[in-house]
Amino acid sequence: MKKILLVSVLAVFGLIGCGGDNNKEVSAAAKGDSNKVYEVKFAHVVSANTPKGRAADFFAKRVEELTEGKIKVHVFPSAQLVDDDKVFQELKRNNVQLAAPSFSKFTPFAKEFNLWDVPFIFRDTEHLHKVMDGEVGKILKDVISSKGYIALDYWDAGFKQFSTNKKPIIEPSDAEGQKMRIMSSKVLEEQTKAVKAIPQVLPFGEVYSALQTGVVDAAENPLSNLYNSKFYEVQSSITISNHGYLGYLVVASEKFWKELPQDLQEKFSTAMREATIFEREESAKEEKMLLDKLKADDKTNTTIYELDEAQKQRWQDVMIAIYPKFYDLIGKDLIEKTLNTK
Repeated sequence: MKKILLVSVLAVFGLIGCGGDNNKEVSAAAKGDSNKVYEVKFAHVVSANTPKGRAADFFAKRVEELTEGKIKVHVFPSAQLVDDDKVFQELKRNNVQLAAPSFSKFTPFAKEFNLWDVPFIFRDTEHLHKVMDGEVGKILKDVISSKGYIALDYWDAGFKQFSTNKKPIIEPSDAEGQKMRIMSSKVLEEQTKAVKAIPQVLPFGEVYSALQTGVVDAAENPLSNLYNSKFYEVQSSITISNHGYLGYLVVASEKFWKELPQDLQEKFSTAMREATIFEREESAKEEKMLLDKLKADDKTNTTIYELDEAQKQRWQDVMIAIYPKFYDLIGKDLIEKTLNTK
């Protein structure tokens, strides 16, 4: 059993070569039936016409090509099959073989995933991807693997921006007293309190009406959420702050993965890596396109602000001061490894 698990984990991280002695020691379970077709249900909650949705479809096509039809992936977008709150139990039961939940969905059973919510911990997209694809990303994947899932790859949703109906949030002091909608997160609560704003935890589906009616004044979202949910209709300003990040981890059912022959595991991982590169490129293109749209659309009545380097530094100074509050939750070592990733 230990050998089977080791083969599975090594395949996920791309450590198994195409030849050599290691490949000779294939367990009976990994040999499989050469004529068997493996059916995969890939459940996600966003629309098909998003970077994640398009990447899921890209992966489905690519893995079928690489395996010559031995793996067929059926993609279920927009929570058609199951939402992210229930998908983990369906992965455990092998009713769903593949999912891409947002990082926040992992935090109830993997507190280390709160790392992704830490404000201003990523210098830019290049630094973010080096963290994901390096030592820190592997440590976090190992945490998820220890919970009985196969952690495959990280996909982008995008950096978060502030929006508000009150005073534009440009300096940290501008947020004082504003009711800020956040996801349920201890890190985000501390981030909000650090600038003397009032954290308000609300389901995403309630955000538009809450902004419209004044239940909350402000929010933080990637441009994709902000634009596609039309929050610009009920917010007077948007600040391109890039202060936080939202992303996804693609995970597979452990039962499905162990039943998959080793050669198909390798091709599955190759297709997933190609899909990851595709998804990140699509996410970057969409972010630029949406920002251009927001700037060009006179109908939005929303003013766009972009922080200069001095303003960013003042935000960073405030946020870095609260990092010690996260040491017990996330781990000081993990935070420092992230900051020191080159």
